Amino acid sequence: MEDNKTYFEANKIAWDARTEAHVGSKFYDIEGFKNGDNALGPIVMQEMPDVTGKSLLHLQCHFGMDTLSFARMGAEVTGVDLSSKSIEVATGLSKELNTPATFIESNIMTLDQVVEDTYDIVFTSYGAICWLPDIDAWAEQVAKRLKPGGIFYMAEFHPYLYMWEWKDEKIAYPYFSKGKVFYEKAEGTYTDGGENLQYDEYFWIHAVSDVYKALMNNGIKVIGFNEYDYNPYPCFEGIKKRAEKEYVYEVNGQAIPAVFTFTGIKE
Repeated sequence: MEDNKTYFEANKIAWDARTEAHVGSKFYDIEGFKNGDNALGPIVMQEMPDVTGKSLLHLQCHFGMDTLSFARMGAEVTGVDLSSKSIEVATGLSKELNTPATFIESNIMTLDQVVEDTYDIVFTSYGAICWLPDIDAWAEQVAKRLKPGGIFYMAEFHPYLYMWEWKDEKIAYPYFSKGKVFYEKAEGTYTDGGENLQYDEYFWIHAVSDVYKALMNNGIKVIGFNEYDYNPYPCFEGIKKRAEKEYVYEVNGQAIPAVFTFTGIKE
């Protein structure tokens, strides 16, 4: 953890800045959410088990719209995020909408230092694990927070997608990077707004097989696995809309892998 302190500090600054832009963006449409829209995309909605009456922990929850969507569906929810600004906004949104939820500021890699409870469901999605250096340590944290027989579900951008340099349409990063950290001097964000943002960011690429092995090695038996050639959000440069809530990135006219999902059960 100490070796990665600089990376986490930089990424926290980046996500605090992004949150400021995201709250007012058309992309997140917070007003639509306040009026009853569900923020969860179609992949999650079709694959997730029923959350009614379940305790649910959402890892890397950003400013809480997905978390609160689960609360509206009948779950008792807790969201965790590294960004203090995200947690501040999420807590305010929960109060404004009179939708009970607990939000905690924490690094996921040291979650067991601040959260002792266990949950029926642990959830994470889209653009989460790329900010974490050690996928085995992450899976250990997931397992610690699950009750025996509890369900873990993740929907995540496919690591093959992260290999590409969007502007030049070429592969710029390795798929099998074995924990190597990558750095970018980033500008703007993936939503509208925030065009003048500039910040440092550090990220990691985790092969799908490494995620699978990490879960299995930590007592989470994988019972469901899917891959998709689209993602539900127009959040990458050069992405094309194929259908409603289906956005693809094409190479030589072919849509490349965009999303993978795992469902697991703690043995």
